[in-house]
Amino acid sequence: MDERSISQYYADQPPMVVSLAIKPHFEALTDEQKLYAHNISRAAFLGTRIVLRQVSPESEGIFDFIVTLHKSCNGNWSKLQQESGLGDEALQSFLNYATQFLGNLGNYKGFGDSKYIPRCPPDTIDALASAVPMAKEALRKSKVDAAAFYATTEQPAKMHLGFPDKGHLSTYYPDSPDITQDEIEQISTFMAEKKLLPENTRLKKTADGNFQLLIASGLSKPPPEGGDAGPETVFDLPGKLSGKKLELVFGDHIEEMAKIALHIKKAGLHAANDRQKQMMDHYGKSFGSGSLNAFKESQKLWVKDIGPMVETNIGFIETYRDPANVRGEWEGLVAMVNKERTKAFQKLVDSAPSMIPKLPWGSDFEKDKFSAPDFTSLEVLTFNGSGIPAGINIPNYDDIRQTIGFKNVSLGNVLGAKAPNEPIPFIHPDDLDTYRTHRDQAFEVQVGIHELLGHGTGKLLQETSPGTYNFNHSSPPLSPLTNKPITTYYKPGQTWSSVFGGISASYEECRAECVAMALSCDFSILAIFGLDTTSSDNNMDSPAGDVLHAAYLSMARAGVAAVEYWDPATRKWGQAHMQARFSILKTFLDAGEDFCSLHHKSKDDLSDLTVRIDRHKILTVGRKAVEAYLQKLHVYKCTADFEEGRRLYEGMTGVDGWWEERVRPEVLRRKVPRKVFVQANTVEEEEGNVVLREYEASGEGMIKSWADRDV
Repeated sequence: MDERSISQYYADQPPMVVSLAIKPHFEALTDEQKLYAHNISRAAFLGTRIVLRQVSPESEGIFDFIVTLHKSCNGNWSKLQQESGLGDEALQSFLNYATQFLGNLGNYKGFGDSKYIPRCPPDTIDALASAVPMAKEALRKSKVDAAAFYATTEQPAKMHLGFPDKGHLSTYYPDSPDITQDEIEQISTFMAEKKLLPENTRLKKTADGNFQLLIASGLSKPPPEGGDAGPETVFDLPGKLSGKKLELVFGDHIEEMAKIALHIKKAGLHAANDRQKQMMDHYGKSFGSGSLNAFKESQKLWVKDIGPMVETNIGFIETYRDPANVRGEWEGLVAMVNKERTKAFQKLVDSAPSMIPKLPWGSDFEKDKFSAPDFTSLEVLTFNGSGIPAGINIPNYDDIRQTIGFKNVSLGNVLGAKAPNEPIPFIHPDDLDTYRTHRDQAFEVQVGIHELLGHGTGKLLQETSPGTYNFNHSSPPLSPLTNKPITTYYKPGQTWSSVFGGISASYEECRAECVAMALSCDFSILAIFGLDTTSSDNNMDSPAGDVLHAAYLSMARAGVAAVEYWDPATRKWGQAHMQARFSILKTFLDAGEDFCSLHHKSKDDLSDLTVRIDRHKILTVGRKAVEAYLQKLHVYKCTADFEEGRRLYEGMTGVDGWWEERVRPEVLRRKVPRKVFVQANTVEEEEGNVVLREYEASGEGMIKSWADRDV
């Protein structure tokens, strides 16, 4: 890697640090609610080391190094600067790196999955380590040296997370440099046959060619009654892996899982009702024993726990960062309900039965009945993981979603968090006022529809058990794409993610984004969010039209910025949502009639590159193009047609020479740092008295907040 290639991996300077404001919402809780929130918050943060281990081998050591440095000088970094002999620029570069590291919980971007490196030279790390022996010991104990902070110049593919046999890094497959994608997929198929869920596991290939499935649990042995797969812990593998064995090894992250289970038990003592208490009991069983069947029971109860004052979810949830898209990253959410904003989302839920038929597919490709979910606007106290989303639609288990339902949440203080003077590249000066004024409302509408009617729609046509189907198998539904009977569907044991594999996460995000783009054109939905549509129906010159214009501009702008997350060396996308947004921008551009266009000075000068949307063609040209793309995405998903789905999606997300050679360098030149959030801590000062401790929105505040967590 040359210096130009390395430069794209430098840490943000400075990072965009914002505070996650929560005090008035936390202070409004009762003492019992505060205790409930506090214990689940502690459980969430006690999973920090799990996240670090899921990112890279060196992340845990770097975390300890940063925290130990802070504690050694009690946050007086000027004092440490003098002791280490560093200059101002070197110290600030290290603090910027440390801030970004803690905001991503690891040395790979939580949004993008590429490594980032300090702008200061390696001798800065050495000088700090020499000045603080305990920090030096933290690195030694984790077998981390200064080189681990920096670029893997001899192995550039390791600058990105991905399958080990493709040269990338993934600690979901620890100490297994020669494990192959095919082996991983073969074992996933075997696990599905054994009804052994993968989210809380890691997979290791041993020196003798056998495999160990590492199961996160607070116990080192399966419970006396056996694990989720029964009493067996060693299995003979079939097919291509015949002659090899798979051993279930309990106790991965054992210390953390035991502490988490303890705080979950404490939270249960302060639950608001029996359902919450039972939910905590199932969480505790899952985290203690490693049972994902118990975890699924907790999720069923969670879906039924409607409108709690303290909303929570915790566990191995999202699978974006596992290259196989099956193993979950640890995350924990604790939040307070914003009752006023929730009213708008409840109106959206109420409107869903009338909105779903407006989507471009018939009833054969939709759930038999829409189960109205809980949809709340939350103010986040704690979100521990590699990043904080703007909205959530979970659980991810298809059987729970199809039979019991799901929940949607919009994270209000995440949506509203702003850094002063945020730059806005790629928006034309003529559109800038509209965009600045209406982007927050547009994003709220987008997130609401995306989560509820994007992820919440669709029916997987499947053979639920041998010979039993959830559709008319003798007279299959007609595909709206071909007007012929469908020929593919999900077989017993197959799931959406097992069939669509590595593209499933991004593909589903794209489908949900397209639903939001299509339905936001319906002005009755915009009225739900309090927007003025009274000028006349579908009047694009109304305030609602401004918001819709801002929504389409935002998606187009994101599509341009997305190429930052595509790596030309590996020709690999590093972020599911941005891959999706790039394909939607291409849909806009392919719509024709000058609906969407890119503007720049000349063919060879993209320094003023902007993207424009003709607002008066959104309801006609734009919506038509989005719905045509959405229909294909949806039908291929519903019918398990992986081959056609992959052909479509890889075609729409392919990056050609112009985007690679002309646009991407300009995107990198003008890229804006992603926000990193400083979160508060809760402290039980005396029995029953929980107080909130907040921190300033700065690098020093970020580091202190993590040092105080003592994890």
